[in-house]
Amino acid sequence: MSEDRKLGFDTLQIHAGAAPDPATGARQIPIYQTTAYVFRDSEHAANLFNLAEVGNIYSRLTNPTVSALAERITHLEGGVGGICCSSGHAAQIMALFPLMGPGCNVVASSRLYGGSVTQLSQTIKRFGWSAKFVDFDDLAAVEGAIDENTRAVFCESIANPGGYITDIPAIAAISDKAGIPLIVDNTSATPYLCNPIALGATLVVHSTTKYLTGNGTVTGGAVIDSGKFDWMQNDKFPSLSKPEPAYHGLCFGEALGPMAYTFHSIAVGLRDLGMTMNPQGAHYTLMGIETLSLRMDKHVANAKKVAQWLENDDRIDYVTYAGLESSPYYDRIEKICPKGAGALFTFAVKGGYDACVKLVDSLELFSHVANLGDTRSLIIHSASTTHRQLTPEQQEAAGASPNVVRVSIGIEDADDIIADLDQALTKATA
Repeated sequence: MSEDRKLGFDTLQIHAGAAPDPATGARQIPIYQTTAYVFRDSEHAANLFNLAEVGNIYSRLTNPTVSALAERITHLEGGVGGICCSSGHAAQIMALFPLMGPGCNVVASSRLYGGSVTQLSQTIKRFGWSAKFVDFDDLAAVEGAIDENTRAVFCESIANPGGYITDIPAIAAISDKAGIPLIVDNTSATPYLCNPIALGATLVVHSTTKYLTGNGTVTGGAVIDSGKFDWMQNDKFPSLSKPEPAYHGLCFGEALGPMAYTFHSIAVGLRDLGMTMNPQGAHYTLMGIETLSLRMDKHVANAKKVAQWLENDDRIDYVTYAGLESSPYYDRIEKICPKGAGALFTFAVKGGYDACVKLVDSLELFSHVANLGDTRSLIIHSASTTHRQLTPEQQEAAGASPNVVRVSIGIEDADDIIADLDQALTKATA
């Protein structure tokens, strides 16, 4: 096929990173279940360690199966390079690692997954980092929160749990003006519904555990670099713009240009943090991505139908799905997520906390799990589980109030999903 022809999304989700195995001709990507790789000779080994030649050294750094997955997601996101790691939380730390240092901070959206709020507000303090949480609908507040020690801006494209849609171009403009990268968690949207890099993001992170895998079998994460950020433009990112003492004084930005961030994440990040994805997990995710667009279309269609039904039900106070015309985020869909608003949202049940708990316990088709993005419909009461560690104010800001449940709508028959919600709501609000 001509190199000038740009392949479509449906083709890339099957073929990107998936050439037949050169050793056996295997059509599906093999699971390279190995820890190490034999060097051709001493010069070959030295070249690999000097980053003068691309190849495999040790599976904590690279593995052919995992690399194929990273290449596929990179193509789908429109980046230049990427790495895969052990979980979505690992991906967030990996994304920040080349950027941050003691005393540095990240400006983060107040609308994030509860575990991310805890990671950024508590855990990263142990590295000497800190986070400032801001309502990203208030652009002046975002700009005002950035100071001389800010090294990144962080948000979700479709925020978990409420399904709120972030105005990525507006946030990107603020980040660009400040000369710092914008990191977008694209887990809930996937590259099929949203393309953060095309909207101005520097880096994209994923929990591949969710929609990319799509079947609830393995955990994983990914960090994709746009290749568009000039790490040499200022002295804020010495790991990339100055000689890196953790890698015999190599200046990654000078030596590797647009690939500097990706190679640093492998040669230093994965080497020293060890947040490695296993090859069998990568294989499951590769197979899941092959049907991503088909699944997401069904997820979106079901979510819209279920959300409309819930909005018209007297037992429900409100529904946060951005695909509803009543949503304040409805106007952002065409610009941010033109193929749909995803399948993750919350709704408030009349009767408050007790009614929410009874609803969850009364469902039959839904699975009560701490996950999202599965082919199955999933539900959880965030205030008592995923967001339990947050203060009431943080829960409110994140969209996880006590009277709210989060749903991840699956690809079952939509009428069956609605019927299950109907019978459970009858019991919960009796």
